[in-house]
Amino acid sequence: MSQMKKKSYLAALEKLQIKLCEMQRWVQQSDQRVVIVFEGRDTAGKGGAINCFTQVLNPRFCRAVALPKPNERERTQWYFQRYVAELPAAGEILLFDRSWYNRAGVEKVMGFCTDSEYKRFLEQTPVFEKMLVDDGILLLKYWFSVDQEEQEARFAERMENPMKRWKISPIDIAARERYDDYTTARDAFFKITHTRHAPWLVVDANDQRRARLNMIAHLLDSLPKFVLPDAELKLPPLKRRRLGKDVVGAKAISVPARY
Repeated sequence: MSQMKKKSYLAALEKLQIKLCEMQRWVQQSDQRVVIVFEGRDTAGKGGAINCFTQVLNPRFCRAVALPKPNERERTQWYFQRYVAELPAAGEILLFDRSWYNRAGVEKVMGFCTDSEYKRFLEQTPVFEKMLVDDGILLLKYWFSVDQEEQEARFAERMENPMKRWKISPIDIAARERYDDYTTARDAFFKITHTRHAPWLVVDANDQRRARLNMIAHLLDSLPKFVLPDAELKLPPLKRRRLGKDVVGAKAISVPARY
């Protein structure tokens, strides 16, 4: 299938983003708590999908969280503890740019956790996620899948693009040789953590534009039906006939008009 054209993509995205705004109003008015987990292959486009949300949603009630590696103190805590601290309150949407599944993915493949830590993770995760769902949190877990050939092309593009070089880390470079190991690790934790209360939802991300649209459309279809009319807002006419100029009276330095 050919890559989706930008014009078609932007037209479809605009309609979905309008629905996302309606969704956020519903979340706020009904005191919902929503957690969306974005996982997947390196370069699969998780960040781009998250941006489709953050571009249009109110940042006071929608947060994207990408936790760094744990510090010395966090390494001594219960593994899920620092993720629990980020969970949403009523009316909030939380977007996890990678999540607790780091333990079953990169930590397992690269040897950053012990076998006992990994085993404990697989035992506790279904229980942990059921606790979230039982408490009323709407939890959705998306896995963005990309073929190795496409992944290599994206790695090369990031290396050549100075505005994307920050997306390449030593771990990413090391992971290139371990594509099959990551497949094995993913299949192993899918088997344990794909549950009725928190199923895995796989997004074909070989075409990033289609992936974003499909993911957002699925999310909207997965939520309870909501119909929220726009609040009626009016801009009354200004009482003053003349519109004022924004002239700065206090001392300041003006930015040169170069463009």
